[in-house]
Amino acid sequence: MQVFNTLARDKQELVPLTAGEYKIYVCGPTVYNYIHIGNARPICVFDVLRRYLEYRGDRVTYVQNFTDVEDKLIRRANEENTTVPALAEKYIGEYLVDAAGLNVRPATLAPKATENIEEIITFISILCDKGYAYASGGDVYFRAKRFKDYGKLSRQPLEELEAGARVDVSEQKEEAVDFALWKSAKPGEPAWDSPWGPGRPGWHIECSAMAKRYLGDTIDIHCGGQDLIFPHHENEIAQSECANDTEFARYFMHNGYINIDNHKMSKSAGNFFTVREVAEQVGYEPIRYIMIASHYRSPMNYSLEVLDQAKASLERLYTFRGNLDFWMEKPGDANPGQGLGERADGCRAAFEAEMDNDLNTAGAIGAIFELVREVNTAVTERGASKEELAYVAGVFDELVGVLGLLYNREAGDLDSGVEAMIQKRAEARANKDFAAADAIRDQLKDMGIVLEDTPQGVKWYKA
Repeated sequence: MQVFNTLARDKQELVPLTAGEYKIYVCGPTVYNYIHIGNARPICVFDVLRRYLEYRGDRVTYVQNFTDVEDKLIRRANEENTTVPALAEKYIGEYLVDAAGLNVRPATLAPKATENIEEIITFISILCDKGYAYASGGDVYFRAKRFKDYGKLSRQPLEELEAGARVDVSEQKEEAVDFALWKSAKPGEPAWDSPWGPGRPGWHIECSAMAKRYLGDTIDIHCGGQDLIFPHHENEIAQSECANDTEFARYFMHNGYINIDNHKMSKSAGNFFTVREVAEQVGYEPIRYIMIASHYRSPMNYSLEVLDQAKASLERLYTFRGNLDFWMEKPGDANPGQGLGERADGCRAAFEAEMDNDLNTAGAIGAIFELVREVNTAVTERGASKEELAYVAGVFDELVGVLGLLYNREAGDLDSGVEAMIQKRAEARANKDFAAADAIRDQLKDMGIVLEDTPQGVKWYKA
């Protein structure tokens, strides 16, 4: 498998430090609000990466943190007249609801920044002892210029980074480009005791400390949105490699931005949507689908039209899977050498080739739809055996499972009352009482049951 490594600016063969095992760290949400549509993309994309590595037989330790102390949390807690811990717990719970709705598998470990204060203080102390960090007025800053490779991820010269650095006049930094590792306590803010006085960790240091604690000095893959390349991931590299004297992450994978109706998402523009808001209108699965329907590194446009397309695509996949069950119950006369098993194997090979090419989920979905087209045509024209259909269903289920799709498929059992209505309609049709048959069909439609008459019998599905 090859992935685009942001650090190398090229696609590289994905080779783990330990054969058959991957250590992945994904930057999680700052839990001061519901997650928005932009947050959903890395959550879904890197869930697929994990699923695919496990599908290949690899073992994955997947760590996704929660930032539960930060400026945004403090401001929001003050606005809501609550405490930072209470606010964080509330929105961690809401995140878990949305993540489950998006069919994102729980992380192997989901640490919180506040659970790792001791590790963060130890990490900062190492940097101070080595001369990479310094205390100033109760704060502690990292000396960016001391790290000779600073800027290697974002490929920005140090001079440009320094020129673009925003300097807070209240900060007593040696250089404009230096960044905070520890912030001194302010009245009413959460604080912990430290060698530099009471305070709290900066944003960047928490991920370096948690990655080290839960995954070791060097991790295989570090993931996140493109907006994290600088300064967050750049600063993580600097901190970690200076403290640990070794490479921080072998591969960096970053997903592209999301636009709303071809415009940048922002609250001021009135095009800011939370996942919860959208899910209440269309459900969670169409959101997941659009997040993986295009290549993860490409910019993605979100719109109502795109959502409608996603719903139509999912309906086609659900219909096909329902058809497989229906055909298996009433298989037709199959011609020898139908070859549906070979078609399914071909789909699997095409799917894997696309996924091995920098996690090309768009191509992988295309391979699945090609299987749908081929099997629909073959069964309609020539029929298929139950064994062939079962094999296709197994491959189909496995591949859509890697993508985390079709997780709302129901078993499809009808209650006895509905079964009786379908049987009564069949009797009316046999007696040529088409008015009665149509009336029953309309009644079932009003109940959300759609009937389709086929050569193999009546097929139904829920609208």
